Amino acid sequence: MTELLSKPEKKLGILGGMGPAAAAEFLRLLAVRAPARNDAQHPHLLMLSDPDIPDRIAGILGTGPDPLPAMRRDLLRLAEWGADLLAVPCNTAHHFIDRLQADLPVPLVHIVEATVDAARCRSPQGTWLLSTSGTRACGIYPACAERKGYRFQHPSEEQQGRVQRCLCLVKAGETAEAAGLMRGVAEELWREKDMPIVTACTELPLAYAAAGLPAEREVSSLQALCDACLDVLYERGGEGV
Repeated sequence: MTELLSKPEKKLGILGGMGPAAAAEFLRLLAVRAPARNDAQHPHLLMLSDPDIPDRIAGILGTGPDPLPAMRRDLLRLAEWGADLLAVPCNTAHHFIDRLQADLPVPLVHIVEATVDAARCRSPQGTWLLSTSGTRACGIYPACAERKGYRFQHPSEEQQGRVQRCLCLVKAGETAEAAGLMRGVAEELWREKDMPIVTACTELPLAYAAAGLPAEREVSSLQALCDACLDVLYERGGEGV
């Protein structure tokens, strides 16, 4: 068990529902990775799960309504509830969050920043980047990586189609089928270049785990966000926000 550094005083506000299974896994990770020895040593969490937020991919591609107003409303509500720190376990959502982050009254732990930092630490020479088609189209990950002097390898368009299908299956509760797709894509990528895979959609770590693929060859965006939040909450020397 990691030594407890301090009892967290800050409350973490979590905007979930994008999707619900990913947010539930994020809560599980916060529980198992917190350096706590009893209930009272865990951080206070405020959860708002809003599955009615419009589809983020459709918003990016211009085929659906803008999800930004709903995200703004929900994040401000979490702050009103008493959140001192915010987190959104959805990568694609951060394309929109970047447009409102300066308007938020409390800091937000950025999942893309946290994941790029985790990828640089795990594999300085580079990693494969698996994400939603919307995240791929908006380029939020390569832009962040370039600022930090890092580079990703990207799957082919055909492989990207299977990745997108994989995350949709997780959202639909078809995890076993999603696992098969994930295993196929991962093994193809590793034959091409042997480097870790960044699961840069919060459904993809669920498919990766269900596929039984080696944990040491994954950089999970869910775990990266979890650890970055815990760094702030427990004041344990992370890069902060």
